Amino acid sequence: MPYADLVFTGGRQGGRAFLADGARRTAAAVAVTAGRISAVGHDLTDLIGPGTEVVDLAGRMLVPGFQDAHVHPVWGGLDMLRCDLAPFSTRDEYLERIAAYAAEHPEDDWVLGGGWQMSAFPGGTPTASDLDRVVPDRPAFLPNRDGHGAWVNSRALELAGITKDTPDPADGRIERDAAGNPSGTLHEGAMGLVNRLLPEEPASRLVEALLLGQQYLHSFGITAWQDAIVGTEYGDAGDPLPAYLTAGSTGALTARVVGSLWWDRSRGLEQIDDIVARRDAGTAGRFRARSVKIMQDGVAENFTAAMLEPYCDGHGHAGTNDGISFVEPGLLKEAAARLDALGFTLHFHAIGDRAVRECLDAVEAALVANGPSGGRHHISHIQVVHPDDIPRFRALDVTANMQMLWATLEPQMVDLTIPFLGEERTAWQYPFGDLLRSGAPLAAGSDWSVSTPDPLAAIHVAVNRQSAPSEWEGDYPPFLPEQAIDLGTALTAYTAGSARVNHLDETGTIAVGMLADLALLDRDPFEHPAEEIGLTRVLGTWVEGEQVFGA
Repeated sequence: MPYADLVFTGGRQGGRAFLADGARRTAAAVAVTAGRISAVGHDLTDLIGPGTEVVDLAGRMLVPGFQDAHVHPVWGGLDMLRCDLAPFSTRDEYLERIAAYAAEHPEDDWVLGGGWQMSAFPGGTPTASDLDRVVPDRPAFLPNRDGHGAWVNSRALELAGITKDTPDPADGRIERDAAGNPSGTLHEGAMGLVNRLLPEEPASRLVEALLLGQQYLHSFGITAWQDAIVGTEYGDAGDPLPAYLTAGSTGALTARVVGSLWWDRSRGLEQIDDIVARRDAGTAGRFRARSVKIMQDGVAENFTAAMLEPYCDGHGHAGTNDGISFVEPGLLKEAAARLDALGFTLHFHAIGDRAVRECLDAVEAALVANGPSGGRHHISHIQVVHPDDIPRFRALDVTANMQMLWATLEPQMVDLTIPFLGEERTAWQYPFGDLLRSGAPLAAGSDWSVSTPDPLAAIHVAVNRQSAPSEWEGDYPPFLPEQAIDLGTALTAYTAGSARVNHLDETGTIAVGMLADLALLDRDPFEHPAEEIGLTRVLGTWVEGEQVFGA
């Protein structure tokens, strides 16, 4: 065998590679030749020649490159270029940053940005009057961290014509004060009333945002991802598709990316021809648009997640609101069958137990209509899952796309979610352990910029059901610890599991012949206490044997 281009070896200080295969095996050394894994074993010194790059693992761990199965890198990069509120956590910090940003950018017609946490405000709803104090002279539009609500000032409300008499859209809600006047928070589809007025970002700016987001994701060992919205949500002008095609065609896109083409819930089946056309045009370099994203509901904190039973009133009594199913269930079934027959992977957003069931029903309808298609359909978020639906994931071959970081107690969960779910549904949240025991396929993603894209922080929560040190927001006990999963399973979900839903079958594991997409951790997390998993950092990231990040 010829000399390898690159060899990772434990050497005298040890270290090993986690292969992410079915047996959860490890190996002491890995060789890479021409961008692929050429050998995996104990001693590969005979493959080290004069031109071989040698990386001493030195007690650390090599893993397959992480794959984020649900992320928004273009929008995340755009947030970093705008008024980025993600590093802060209180009302006063947000207002201070917004005021400083507005002063630094007097030429901007709008103050744009986002990333605030709902838990920083009473009821999760900031007010226009607060924002008016720091941005009195022009409109401001600042989505929250999860992207399901936006903070606007009075000037933005005025430009959009939103008044006391403006009705709520069918797929959203205008937050109002006691007198019925809009108070400054727009939920879900109501954001579109302002979003349609935003200035269009230049194409070059979206490419810049993508490459900034890519650099950030590579720093966490992420070598591939599925962009969960490729299209224009709520009338936004920032469709990521052209940016991906540009970066892919020039070679600037170093990651492997699957684009989830946006299902416009204001339209019906007639949009399928447009989606097919976008898929046909949506290939460049390492980018493929082969998935369709259907957002079936909202989020629990603003009561738009679709529930089988109404939300509680916060005091343990049943209310009347059971959330919103954004796509009528009959239409959802028909769309799923049509898209499945056309070879698309279905990527659903479902938070509430009714939404999860409606998505499973849709996949079942597609299975009845078309037979097994190998579509590798997946449901993201899966926050509240009725116990009756747990075994259906395996039966229908639907992957549970876990946002593991969220399965913990923190202020938003404690103050804005649990009181309105009630005791029974609270116990049904993020049932990763039950899904694993039922045999459901598992994948993982971050939903960044909703939350950190750090896979190790998310894996920490999956194993401990407590926040990682970097995300700590209070001293809370483990959340539903019976739903914890083991470290090997969590790592495999974030590598091989996500590679499966991405149809990237030559990645996700370390084995001879696979593409050399790899990440080097600063320790072997199996050799440290579970409560230290979140302290693990990435030292290097490789795509096809080429280093794209080094600490």
